[in-house]
Amino acid sequence: MSSLGRLGICLLNISEARNYEVIERVAKAATTRTSGTTTGNLSSVLNIFQDIDYNRSVLTIAAPISHLKSAVCGACTEAYRLIDLSSQEGVHPRLGSVDLIPVYPLSAAVSLQECGTIARSIAEYLSDNIRGTSFFLFGAADLPQCRSLVPRRKAVGWFRGKSGIDWSKFTHDLGARPSSRYGLTGVGASHYVTNCNVTIDTQDLEAGREIAAAIRATSVGGLPGVQAMAFPHEGRVEIACNVDSIDQKSTNLASSGGNDGADQGGRGEKIAHEDTPIVLDYTPPDVIEQRVRELAVEKQIELVGTALVGFRPEQAWQVAMEALKTGQDQFWKTRNILRM
Repeated sequence: MSSLGRLGICLLNISEARNYEVIERVAKAATTRTSGTTTGNLSSVLNIFQDIDYNRSVLTIAAPISHLKSAVCGACTEAYRLIDLSSQEGVHPRLGSVDLIPVYPLSAAVSLQECGTIARSIAEYLSDNIRGTSFFLFGAADLPQCRSLVPRRKAVGWFRGKSGIDWSKFTHDLGARPSSRYGLTGVGASHYVTNCNVTIDTQDLEAGREIAAAIRATSVGGLPGVQAMAFPHEGRVEIACNVDSIDQKSTNLASSGGNDGADQGGRGEKIAHEDTPIVLDYTPPDVIEQRVRELAVEKQIELVGTALVGFRPEQAWQVAMEALKTGQDQFWKTRNILRM
């Protein structure tokens, strides 16, 4: 069996979208060895989502799990070199020049525990090699608590992330004390998180916040796995949604009493074929869009449309396999950069 099938992916969030050259350099660094030669089919940047108003870009980096750390660290090293958080402005909350490094398994044979180990190793490498960088951990990288991203962001103060903040008030797990130059980066591992943004035709931010609150999984009648926030965006309001996934295999094992889910797959992963994609349950973007539409109509607001940041989980595995098998390390160039 080819090791190419044991795939992992990172949706790298950087605090830059207005300087196209910076984004291209970061993408190139994800597929370049320190010697300057390309990594061939060892990694690929599948997609770049560039939001000018947010001044935030998301790079989808895929690789065999054994090489994902190298690819992500290459991209992050370049991003830290080029992006000074102290001069960054944007609508979207952010806390680091590299704001978020989430690692997800794409193949059934890759466990969350393995992704957590890699994510923690990424944070350790960057903190050791880029002086002044600072990190907090979440998910499977946050041992032993394994706290998810939202409570970790609240704990470290991510939602207060604006220019001119007092960095001494922010907590971190690894590296130096958070600074205005690099800020604080979140690093962790979980199952794939789908990102979709639904735009409504209004400037009433409070109405957007009410809709975002109504669709959250934590609300009565909310949508499973959905986390949502409302932001002003290009003269309208955008409902930005992160959608958590659930591994069907883990759920089935847990419900049958065969596994408590602690290792996120247990016995199932021992027999999983390397080139088998992980199977995940999640609330689809079209369901989210329809629910937002219904809530917006109640407020006499029209829905403009929905943008998917990258891919759905099942699409990500398919695209990654295609890009890596054909050696397209900058696969995003075949799709064109996605802008908002």
